Amino acid sequence: MIKNWHTTFACLLVILFGCSLIFFGTDGFQAFTAETARVNKLIDDKPKFPDVTFEDSKGRNYSISEFKGKYVFITFLYTSCTTVCPQLEMNMSRVYDKIPSKYIGKDIVFLSISFDPERDDPATLEKYRSYFNSDGETWRMARIKNKAELDSLLKAFGVIVIPDENGNFAHNSAFYLVDKKGSLINVMDYKNIDEADHTVTSILDKEAGEYE
Repeated sequence: MIKNWHTTFACLLVILFGCSLIFFGTDGFQAFTAETARVNKLIDDKPKFPDVTFEDSKGRNYSISEFKGKYVFITFLYTSCTTVCPQLEMNMSRVYDKIPSKYIGKDIVFLSISFDPERDDPATLEKYRSYFNSDGETWRMARIKNKAELDSLLKAFGVIVIPDENGNFAHNSAFYLVDKKGSLINVMDYKNIDEADHTVTSILDKEAGEYE
């Protein structure tokens, strides 16, 4: 009887120890995967948008300061993608349509950034944006031609891009929200359109209430 009790007690200790490791190793059960832990860290760190130069579908060149004083809702893509990118941009279009029109352009802009600058020149981006009803102004598509600048942005925002021998890329996908001061404040599931809309609209509504 005593032996069985000791065995049970030992098993409970092992289970509790294992649970403790999981708890502390996954930010309190909030991050059971490496991807979730990575996203949580990004949101906690709030990295600043690095100094890069965009060239958009209209051939215009500018930095992130172009959108100073506005939130920027961002995706990363390449136009030759035939898997996740079309769905990513279609879902971005649906979020765009859900955000109250009074905020679009005034308080928030949308920006799709290509990580394939050699192929995604302005003409290609101009054609691609038309597939998703991007207006090229309040929702722009752009590339970063300088590789070092592009790499600095991808690294800062935890965007993983792995080229293959066929000219394609394995990459993670999400919605990224940058605040009015140029800091990343949220990374959202691109598949959950309603949640992204609610998150962004709540922020915009709160600010509108504070400053009205």
